[in-house]
Amino acid sequence: MHTIRRPRLDDATGIFELVCAYNTAIIGEPDTTLADIEDELVEPGFDRDQDGWLALTRDGRPDGYAWACRNGDSDLVDVEVIVRPGVPGLEDELWPLVLRRAAEVGAELGHDSVTLHIGVYRDDLRKQAGVRELGFEPGTCYHRMRIDHDGPVKAPDVPEGVTLQTGESEEVRRAAHAVHQEGFAEHFGFVRIGYEQWYERRQAMSVNDWSQLTLARVDGVPAAAVIGNDQFVADEDCGYIATLAVLPAFRGRGLGRFLLRHAFAADAARGRKGTLLHVDSNNTTPALGLYESAGMRPVLIMDVWRRGLATKPAA
Repeated sequence: MHTIRRPRLDDATGIFELVCAYNTAIIGEPDTTLADIEDELVEPGFDRDQDGWLALTRDGRPDGYAWACRNGDSDLVDVEVIVRPGVPGLEDELWPLVLRRAAEVGAELGHDSVTLHIGVYRDDLRKQAGVRELGFEPGTCYHRMRIDHDGPVKAPDVPEGVTLQTGESEEVRRAAHAVHQEGFAEHFGFVRIGYEQWYERRQAMSVNDWSQLTLARVDGVPAAAVIGNDQFVADEDCGYIATLAVLPAFRGRGLGRFLLRHAFAADAARGRKGTLLHVDSNNTTPALGLYESAGMRPVLIMDVWRRGLATKPAA
């Protein structure tokens, strides 16, 4: 028997232990940190009293964690249901709650329907079968790429006409935001958001570091940006490239490769053992090939499944 209630900030440690147990059962090791869970619980746009659920045993151990989180004002809702390995039947209690809330979110935002996205490890055949039974279909897959740094990495020469700025100033951050929004406009599941929301999301992350944002200008015009953070420092001692974007008008000039190598050198200078990033294998640009040619290798595959859901008025 489980009691299902809303998650609280002081549940972070218990949720972390649950997620690590699930990760380890599927991929052989934890794939999150306590800071990741703490950040998730205070994510702007995630209302703990409406969007999340925690299933507890009689002695208070979390055995299930689920949520439905809006993505700006769009019709895309990200969902998740995690159950402790070996605990039967709990998915059947949590999924109806998630689906109902996802429909409510869509109705609150004025959408007639929503599209749900859930990420599932390629190795989790059981969860894949479960989401398929719920009507989800494969959407795309993301590769986690890694390159190791055995010592200093030589920084690439800055191309002629290119100047670099880091993200400590609002002017640079706004320019990088514009590059990100335009550069990712055609990517799977991407939702445009305004600067204030973009800034708020990153500012709320404990791993955020604006000095790891680099904006590249070509003859003074914003053209490309790379944004890193410390998401994988605690568990992997690696840097992380969260975003690498090049405006369409500036593609084909080697700016993406330059900023990638620039980030490698910066991570090595910080003493990181390597650099990680995630790439959509169905990307509209040949990003996977770029990363492989730069010496990165895939270390994990996550499939994104999606389904449509008609909305209904919130109760």
